Amino acid sequence: MSENRPSHPGEIKKDQPALEISNLKRREIQAPLLACLLKGYISEMGHDKALEIASTSIQGDAMLAGKLMAGKYGGNSMNELLRVVRETWAEENALEFTILEATDQKLSFNVTRCRYAELYDRLGMKEYGYCFSCNRDAPLIKGFNPGMNLLRSQTIMQGATICDFRVILEK
Repeated sequence: MSENRPSHPGEIKKDQPALEISNLKRREIQAPLLACLLKGYISEMGHDKALEIASTSIQGDAMLAGKLMAGKYGGNSMNELLRVVRETWAEENALEFTILEATDQKLSFNVTRCRYAELYDRLGMKEYGYCFSCNRDAPLIKGFNPGMNLLRSQTIMQGATICDFRVILEK
């Protein structure tokens, strides 16, 4: 592999100009291709198996993205994770949320508007939205800090009125 080539699709080498796009825009660009691939896999191997493979692959990518974000944000504490939520996940008003608790051990917030869900709905692929986006959250947080766990019982993408994010740092 060339010294100037990234080892991961999300990695930017130091001598490469950064292509800065929002997370929401990134999902909008990725969605049509991902949906096309997933539909093809579904027709070949069935719905459940195709979604299982897609989910596993997307989660692996998210885990690595979390590790990269910890480096980008200069740490992996709850404070840096809150910055990720505010500066990356919610960039361009992609999320409207209320912080319920923010301590060194716990970050709790409710998302009351999710433009990611609105995006997949607008693109006619809401049934894949959870797999493509929400599915990333827990492994991204685990990659960001292996001691952190996301507990979430509902998402707007799946029809709830809120997404209830509860991140706990295990000791």
